[in-house]
Order: sequence, then structure tokens, then C-alpha cells
Amino acid sequence: MGRLELKRNNILRRKNRVRSVVKGTSDRPRLSVNISNKNISAQIIDDEKHITIVAASTIDKKEAKGTMTEKAVLVGKDIAKKAKSKKISQVKFDRGSRLFHGRVKAFADAAREEGLKF
Repeated sequence: MGRLELKRNNILRRKNRVRSVVKGTSDRPRLSVNISNKNISAQIIDDEKHITIVAASTIDKKEAKGTMTEKAVLVGKDIAKKAKSKKISQVKFDRGSRLFHGRVKAFADAAREEGLKF
């Protein structure tokens, strides 16, 4: 097994470990965050109905400038405002395969500041 294949397997293992515990319902949907090298996107998902309720991203946003941490804060505030408009106040946080620090923590703190509870 090569180095990259081993790395990808470890990422999938961590992601599945988190996903086995975090499942979104109609009462408490799942807030999933995805961070790439250039963009950050987030979705609020109802796993029972298999639908995306709300989504936010830095793709095609001109106000999304600065560092990736600043972009994470912008998306966190945006998704929380959209969730409020859909009357969603509580979610389960799905960090994927990433650790809860840095960009993911900045995203979560910004969403909490706007009133989202998790």
C-alpha cells in the first residue's frame, strides 16, 4: 500500500467514525462542513429524508476574501443566518475527517455566535 493510498484510507476511517455517531434527524439535522484548499462549504442535511435543507459556500462570493480562517467565519455566519430563516436552531456538527481546531473551530464558533446550537 502506497503512502497516498494509506493516507486516503485513514481519512475515510476517521470520517466514517464520526459519521457513525452523528446522524441528522428532522428535529436536529446534521451540519456538515467541507474544507478544500481554496473554498469552504457547509450543508445542513436531514438524513432521514435524504435532503439538503440549507447550504452555504465561498464559491462565487466576492466578499469571501482573506485567509481560509476568515472565510470559515464568513460561511459559519452565513449558514447560521440561513438556518434561522428555515427555523432551525439545533444541529449536530459533522466535522468529517478533520480535527476540531483551526478552520473548523473558527467555523463552529461563528455559527454559534449567530445562534446555532450544537
